Amino acid sequence: MRASFKNKLVFALSVFLLGCSSLEQESTPKEKDKVVSYAELIYPQDPARIKTTKGANELDLEKPLRCYVNWDTQEMISTIPYNVSAFNLKRNGRDDPLPKYDVNGFSFDTMSAEKAFKKLLEKASIKVVAKDGPYTSISAENLRGDLTGVVSMLANAAEVYYSYNSDKKQLTLSRKANYSLFIPHSRMILLGLLDVLRGAGITNTTVDWDDYSITMDADSELINKIQNLIKYFTDNPVLITYDVSVLKLQPYNGKDVKWQRLLKSFDFGTIKTTKTGVIGRVLTSSNELNIQNLQQFLSQQAKVEIISQGKFVVPEQWYARFDVGKCGKRSSAEADLSILTRTYLEKNDNRLFSEITLDSTNGEITKFNMRGRLGENFLIFGIPNQIFGDGTEHSETVVFMVPRLIRTMKTLKPIKNNF
Repeated sequence: MRASFKNKLVFALSVFLLGCSSLEQESTPKEKDKVVSYAELIYPQDPARIKTTKGANELDLEKPLRCYVNWDTQEMISTIPYNVSAFNLKRNGRDDPLPKYDVNGFSFDTMSAEKAFKKLLEKASIKVVAKDGPYTSISAENLRGDLTGVVSMLANAAEVYYSYNSDKKQLTLSRKANYSLFIPHSRMILLGLLDVLRGAGITNTTVDWDDYSITMDADSELINKIQNLIKYFTDNPVLITYDVSVLKLQPYNGKDVKWQRLLKSFDFGTIKTTKTGVIGRVLTSSNELNIQNLQQFLSQQAKVEIISQGKFVVPEQWYARFDVGKCGKRSSAEADLSILTRTYLEKNDNRLFSEITLDSTNGEITKFNMRGRLGENFLIFGIPNQIFGDGTEHSETVVFMVPRLIRTMKTLKPIKNNF
């Protein structure tokens, strides 16, 4: 289409120029023999091929909090006060009140939700717009009450949202609505809620670190999860935070790292348990094995590269996710790696039961169920880097995780900003 238009335009320009030249009264033979060149027409690039600059994409307000770990000070149990009335879930956007009508005996057989709304509202001359229909089919018999109540009942049955514009007399239906979740002024609680959303696969969120809010497009299922999460904080507010370091090992001699040597390098009893997964292994250890002396041990056999380190927060019995690429080089082969965790606290003896899954954009890599005590660390090792497209033989990825417990304390008093 563009080539055809360009050819026509060049032809038109040629006729125009030739016409102009015929008006010249005197022309030398040399001037007539000259070749006329036309300026090339440059069309705009396809917008789909133009991307935001790399530097702009790398701006991340969360990173200074997410990707900092104080390995020297590891407080196993801490308390965060929060104002219980600070949780607030608010829907954004325009939504005018519906006209005041009474509905008397509205019935219909099974039909799609948008058709049911159209049938209900046609006498009120209200236009219905289905943004992402068709929706699920519903039926009703003898519905009565005010118009707002009946519309709400239909929307709940179809699991859709509606908004009304009184100027246009238009009701808009959609599967999702834009919400803001306002939380107590605690950055640790905010990180925890973000990690829960990511554990549920919700990544398209906007965080306001000044008013402590998370804005997102949510369907009814996600809103129910958020409401249950708010209830959780009211009833049983316990958080488990994990400090994480992800290491890449390149053995010096082209052979596998000899992990058996751990038992000679550390006192007996430092390594508590070991378990084998579909790929890789996991062990629990006392604090005698920490990130510093682990790196010293590994550096005797391999080149050790820190791929990523940071923290993530898991409300008890919820899933939370740590994305390795968020706290490391996004160009690295391991940037697609994610750590998905759900943790249960056995309150009698401060034991933790943790489900730890390593996955990537290609799917689940491996999974472990581990039981340990507060003060013990998790070490996942033996993950071949060939999984991430790194062809280096015997190279492997290691994940070191330190769990810590945070008890949240409800209060009605105003709370200053805290981490």
